[in-house]
Amino acid sequence: MKRPKISYCVLLALLLGLFSNASAADIWVAKNGSDANKGTKQSPLATVHMALRKARELRRLQDPSIASGIQIIVEDGVYKFFEPLLIRPEDAGTATSPTIIKAAPNAQPVFSGGVTVKNWRKAPDEIKGFPAEATGKLWVAEVPLEGGQMVEFRQLWINGQKAKRATNLDEGELDRILSVDSARQEMWIPTPEWNFKNLDQLEFVIHQWWAIANLRVKSVEVLGEKTKLTFHQPESQIEFQHPWPAPFIDEKKEYNGNSAYYWQGAAELLNQPGEWYLDKKGGKVYYWPKAGENMQEAEAIVPFLETIVQVEGNADHLVEHVEFVGIGFEHTTWMRPSHRGHVPLQAGWYILEAYKLKQSGTPDKASLENQAWTGRQPAGVAVNYAKKIRFERCRFEHMAATGLDFVEGVSNSEIIGNVFKDLGGTGIQAGYFGGPDFESHLPYNPIDQRELVHHLTIANNYITNVTNEDWGTVGISVGSAHDVNIEHNEVSDINYSGICVGWFWTKTITSAKNNRIHANRIHHFAKQMYDVGGIYTLSSQPNTVISENAIYDLQDAPYAHMPHHHQYIYFDEGSSYIRAIDNWTEKDKFFSNSPGPGNLWENNGPQVDISIKEKAGLEEDYRNIKE
Repeated sequence: MKRPKISYCVLLALLLGLFSNASAADIWVAKNGSDANKGTKQSPLATVHMALRKARELRRLQDPSIASGIQIIVEDGVYKFFEPLLIRPEDAGTATSPTIIKAAPNAQPVFSGGVTVKNWRKAPDEIKGFPAEATGKLWVAEVPLEGGQMVEFRQLWINGQKAKRATNLDEGELDRILSVDSARQEMWIPTPEWNFKNLDQLEFVIHQWWAIANLRVKSVEVLGEKTKLTFHQPESQIEFQHPWPAPFIDEKKEYNGNSAYYWQGAAELLNQPGEWYLDKKGGKVYYWPKAGENMQEAEAIVPFLETIVQVEGNADHLVEHVEFVGIGFEHTTWMRPSHRGHVPLQAGWYILEAYKLKQSGTPDKASLENQAWTGRQPAGVAVNYAKKIRFERCRFEHMAATGLDFVEGVSNSEIIGNVFKDLGGTGIQAGYFGGPDFESHLPYNPIDQRELVHHLTIANNYITNVTNEDWGTVGISVGSAHDVNIEHNEVSDINYSGICVGWFWTKTITSAKNNRIHANRIHHFAKQMYDVGGIYTLSSQPNTVISENAIYDLQDAPYAHMPHHHQYIYFDEGSSYIRAIDNWTEKDKFFSNSPGPGNLWENNGPQVDISIKEKAGLEEDYRNIKE
């Protein structure tokens, strides 16, 4: 007997755990839920991954309940992810039926890539390898397991505050290198006060012009007052062969001295409250608590995932009309510096291979001497080949590298009213910057224009205390992209540049154009690096406008060999067809380095109407995100 059509629809809805009416498009997730539940408010799911699957099935079956969209509503709590939430083209919404992943009313849910470190206990007084100051002060716990394997990590958060990996940073003036032997891949330094017994995790972090490098130490040979260092591969070859930015030797005594450096990662360096050390061989983590911290009650988290959410379309099938509202993304790792070192070219882009040309010149630039192929740091949230993606009033915190990255083929999307805080790298990144298959100094204009990132709005975001591990990263970084509107953001507490737009060091006109950097508030920047701009540009970008920004509290970097080589707005190599108009800065300090044609400077500096400063930064409706 043929079943009536209405019975089939009812059966379908029951199988999906949803009802075919207006509320059926709401899928609820809660900490006390179960993935066997229906997904209603009264019977919520336990994971966002299952909620996304249910939403996908609704779209596959063209359920009538989703005519006005699907909302995945997440209740309060921390949701630990064991793998990234992968959003595919099959999850795409439409203009009239978007997919929205949002916080429940008055909730602040967190999607976490972290793992809790439990069962802390007082460590024995006498433990080999630690300094005398740590005797009787340390607590110890077992390194957590995931998938039967010990978690590797470079960060530890105690009660939401980032602890310091054992280091001599911030313990007085840093030493400076003595000399560099590039042919032998050796570096000479003053003999350190520590007798490092275990080099397993010892890192030498060196300040190099506008970047730092993390070099894993292979050998330490003490020869009186001087010590010779060698480093592991591949970073050793990269460090000694790449010409820019290389270790600096102040041969003529004209500057602030040779490159400075510090140490991290060794047990001998754990000599202060708030520092930790990972004993990989013993499977233990040691921590010296700060005053008032009770380790039997403290929440200790180490990162496990590199990426929490991955929006992954392709050129033929985009992910469209997906939104995140009010979600916290927290706790991501990045382990490459521990495995292969980290030697950046600029803005955190790590070098895979680089060398100086014996005969200078490329088809685009006759004087070019530098060749470099680079890699991209991972992001807590990464987006590829997508359209109409929106992040609003979300929080990106406690991450090892980039916060949010619109990587390739992303268009007509918005990043509005979000907080980016306590990040090791860049806050917001978008566009193409070259890679292992495209040399960093060649003009980029792809045959397949679908690769391009374009028509983005990055507005009213609060970005602070980012770049706190890789000092050479950026608040907002846009590579080769077009029609990107960066407006009314506040960027502060930055070690390098505030907002960077452009890449490739070329005057050739390519796909980069029509970008707008307007009414942003940038302050307390250039804290550690030099060759810096509050707003910094590279390469040709026709019809790009920098207007009505407020830029102030330019810092003097303590370790840069040229600490005053920093500016409020900086047109660097190849910058062309860019207009800087009506920007308020506390001093008249601007710079152009080998720019191209067509640039305009008009009414910039402290004489600009103070009302421009007052209007810059977060607009009134978004000022509460700082709270």
